Amino acid sequence: SKVEEVLLVRPTKQSGAKSVEKRNRVADWVVEMLGKLLKEMKAKRQLTGNQPDSMATIQELEYGSIGAATSEFTNETVIDEVAEYLELPSFYKGGNNGGFSHVSLDEEVIDELKHYVYSIATLYKKNPFHNFEHASHVSMSCIKLLNRIASYDEENLDSSNHHTYGICSDPLTSFAIVFSALIHDVDHTGVPNAQLVKEEAEVATIYKNKSVAEQNSIDIGWGLLMEPKYANLRRHIYTTVAEYKCFRQIVVNCIMATDICDRDLIQARNKRWDLAFSPEAGLKSDGDHARLTGYRKATVVIEHLIQLS
Repeated sequence: SKVEEVLLVRPTKQSGAKSVEKRNRVADWVVEMLGKLLKEMKAKRQLTGNQPDSMATIQELEYGSIGAATSEFTNETVIDEVAEYLELPSFYKGGNNGGFSHVSLDEEVIDELKHYVYSIATLYKKNPFHNFEHASHVSMSCIKLLNRIASYDEENLDSSNHHTYGICSDPLTSFAIVFSALIHDVDHTGVPNAQLVKEEAEVATIYKNKSVAEQNSIDIGWGLLMEPKYANLRRHIYTTVAEYKCFRQIVVNCIMATDICDRDLIQARNKRWDLAFSPEAGLKSDGDHARLTGYRKATVVIEHLIQLS
């Protein structure tokens, strides 16, 4: 099967075999959690009747997202994509009431998801902290924190004003957060960004000495997802341009938020907090301002959620 292609050959030593077995067991758990969210995303599309955009349009966006940092045609890197706030999908009734139990995923989609997660696991280096076990712990923590966000009263809340800020109103958001946790340290060398810059490492040059490891992890994880063998998986993560852009933006903001040392990123996050939660934020009552404040609050909570995880 496809999954067997990425399984490491089991070492002859018992300790090595146990290590691989543990890694695969953890990977299977991540696959299960992401698979549940994919089912809910499929159920939402069936419920809302959203029609997919043309494959050619989406493929054009996908092609344009690969290897931007090393392209001679652009001077931008991932950090340039960090948004002031995330525009989350519209409020979705029925997402948290088990209303997707009737939905199933095609075997090829499940196979591609498992193959992707296993491939990511093998791309993590064997260092003491920034390894696949750490990534799986962060993924688990994100799931637990998302599940603990206060439930909302669907009957009394509208699309722009509910106290979860839209984070748990749409399965795509939850999927993007957990996906970000999965890939957030992939290919990490175990060396701090400051040291990579000091040593003038090639990867530091590529990313202009800014959030080096984080940008690299996004490009590695995203580039792998864009490979042709995951086409069916991608078509279940996003089916429209809006979904694609939302997914990409959450991934970028989430993983860049794990850099807690970059001064510019810290300043931007502090500004978001002030704009979202300052006393003045609640003084204006017009719809546009309320929606923008909600987006900022959601962005702040999501970035803090993955930092905490």
